[in-house]
Amino acid sequence: MGLGAVALSQLGEPEKVLADAGAMQSLHHPAKAKRVIFLFQAGGPSQMETFDYKPVLNERQGQELPDEVRKGQRLTGMSGNQSSLPLVGSPFKFAQHGESGAWLSEAFPETAKVVDELCFVKSLHTEAINHGPAVTHVQTGSQFPGRPSMGSWLSYGLGAENENLPAFVVMVTKDKGGQPLVSRLWGSGFLPSRHQGVRFRAGDEPVLYINNPKGLGSENKRSMLDALSQLHQLELKKSPDPLIETRISQYELAFRMQTAIPEATDFSGETAKTFEMYGEDSKNPGTFAANCLLARRLTERGVRFVQLYHQGWDHHGGIPGGIKGQAKQTDQPASALIQDLKQRGLLDETLVIWSGEFGRTNYCQGKLSANFGRDHHPRCFSGWLAGGGIKGGMSFGETDPFCYNIVENPVHVHDFQATILHLLGIDHERLTYKYQGRRFRLTDVHGHVVNEILA
Repeated sequence: MGLGAVALSQLGEPEKVLADAGAMQSLHHPAKAKRVIFLFQAGGPSQMETFDYKPVLNERQGQELPDEVRKGQRLTGMSGNQSSLPLVGSPFKFAQHGESGAWLSEAFPETAKVVDELCFVKSLHTEAINHGPAVTHVQTGSQFPGRPSMGSWLSYGLGAENENLPAFVVMVTKDKGGQPLVSRLWGSGFLPSRHQGVRFRAGDEPVLYINNPKGLGSENKRSMLDALSQLHQLELKKSPDPLIETRISQYELAFRMQTAIPEATDFSGETAKTFEMYGEDSKNPGTFAANCLLARRLTERGVRFVQLYHQGWDHHGGIPGGIKGQAKQTDQPASALIQDLKQRGLLDETLVIWSGEFGRTNYCQGKLSANFGRDHHPRCFSGWLAGGGIKGGMSFGETDPFCYNIVENPVHVHDFQATILHLLGIDHERLTYKYQGRRFRLTDVHGHVVNEILA
């Protein structure tokens, strides 16, 4: 009855509503980050066309993938039946940037400007070889549906900083194809449903169903909610159902969001310089650029976890044009987000993450051609982190010259998650929830903090 009592007491005095403090009584250790912005690149970006420079592949273009490199590892059904697995190098030139000398593809000139703020992790790996399980694994810690997402765990553990906005917000770039994204990726699983991600959409109604119907004013809505709270209190006396408690808190949050969301999503106060920094697309709601700018505005206002999804990285064919197109949409906004947070003094307390669900093969899917593609590859992929306690200007982990296996400092998906929680002051082994007789956590029974990348 604890959470229910809090919710009901708030309903009795709506002017004294406080942000949810979360299930943790206190942090497990001092936090280096307060908030997270996760720029998830759905589809599996090719590490060889982005951040993992492998000139050997260009030198051995068209040659067979050596058996001693593959080591009998499984392939997907899309390329496993090929009679030939020809190596293929990147069509993009690579160069070193910043004081750190990080190697970046020419497709990412804007990211190159902020490399000294970034920590590139080139040794990420997973067991999942197909999109659905792989994305679910990164987002929830399990390949199987039904577990709470990372944002939900943080909402449950840490609660909300702003009582007028959700702790966990999700945005999906509009008009993008590719592998479908489903709401369970930001769902709360077996945690109370108020911890699920709230999706913001482009258009006049960023959050569905919170606006009053025509003819219903705020005073009438307040009276209606007061009447509902009385009915809920009567029901709670008969059966203390947690779903009733959730319904109470969500009604109240929706009422408060009616004022907070229009203010948070109103870009009219942003300067011309800001729009120029994020790119022209930032004026177009629902684009990746506009979502990055909105992510900054939401973190300014205390939203705990902002998850951006950008589809279209599943390049089984058309790598040269496909990477160019994706980079054109994402490179400048991601770089601008880092610069914007830093100039506002927010980067030190905001953890920014760029990653997909797995990598791509070093060989060509199908016949080798100028418009080649690459298959799924879970053995190694690249991502980066910045801000919030991360050591910038470094690369961590190393793959072999063929970009097929990890040879130094492997970072499993669960290690990645454990490190994110650690930066927020959470011991990943101690943030648990008892369900069906056992205690679950984001990292299941795995995961180690990658201390080498911490500032």
